[in-house]
Amino acid sequence: MTTTDVGGRAAPPAAGPAAGPLRRRRGRSGAAAPGGGGLMPYLFLAPYLVLFGLFILAPSVYVIWISLHDWDFLLPGKPFVGLQNYLDLFTPGTITSGPFWSSMLATGKFVLFSVPLLIAIPLAVAILLNQKFPGRDFFRAAYFAPYVLGVAVIGILWRFLLDPNIGLVNHYLDKIVIYLAGLQDIPRELYEAAKVDGATAWQQFRNVTLPGLRPVLVLITTLTILASANVFGQPYLITQGRPGIETRSAIMYIGQEGLRDFRMGNAAAASFILTLALMLISVITFFAFRERKEG
Repeated sequence: MTTTDVGGRAAPPAAGPAAGPLRRRRGRSGAAAPGGGGLMPYLFLAPYLVLFGLFILAPSVYVIWISLHDWDFLLPGKPFVGLQNYLDLFTPGTITSGPFWSSMLATGKFVLFSVPLLIAIPLAVAILLNQKFPGRDFFRAAYFAPYVLGVAVIGILWRFLLDPNIGLVNHYLDKIVIYLAGLQDIPRELYEAAKVDGATAWQQFRNVTLPGLRPVLVLITTLTILASANVFGQPYLITQGRPGIETRSAIMYIGQEGLRDFRMGNAAAASFILTLALMLISVITFFAFRERKEG
């Protein structure tokens, strides 16, 4: 029965025994509770997790296991040596220390001189193509066409230049595409407000474009550093590591040590050290581009 309060208004019905089940039924039909979903998300992730475990995680663990042995394909016995392969890399005068750190130095020089250009040139072209000017759509199509159509469509003469793995043109176009996607996500109102405030083109680039591209810059910088640090084809095909071993990269050294000289334990240890170095550089890159809160 409905009751009234002092002012004559109908009072809400008293909470009885049925109120609890009613609330519970409404709770089930409402938004899902945090952490819900059951096994469904894991079922969607299962194919990726299986492939990741088989082709990424398992080989990585196996490489660490190999690095702890004196591993030679031609010998039946592969004695356990513990951390000796790692100690040899850090001990001057050993058979692996000098060549390994020379290859790391060559790789570092290549990364130092190539990464700034590989980041700045695509960014400059992307900013140019993001402006409004006559023929912009034609130039966009001209830049995108090799990336979209692939090497075979372009022809034999451009086979190496436009190779999707080592081709110079596609290497730059790939980053241009990412930059353009990031530039399209920056609201135009920010540029209009900056112009109203009297900001110059450089000030707009510094205070609007770069902050808006921060996530894209983190991605491109990290991928470019990793790609440059894994350089192999250029020194192998052009210089073959000469003069001496001055241009032999770390990946070249690892490949020769393991596949030519059959010292897989040393090669595995060197690859693990290189992996740790690249992980450290990636973390440093992330923190260098992180958004800093003022005040």
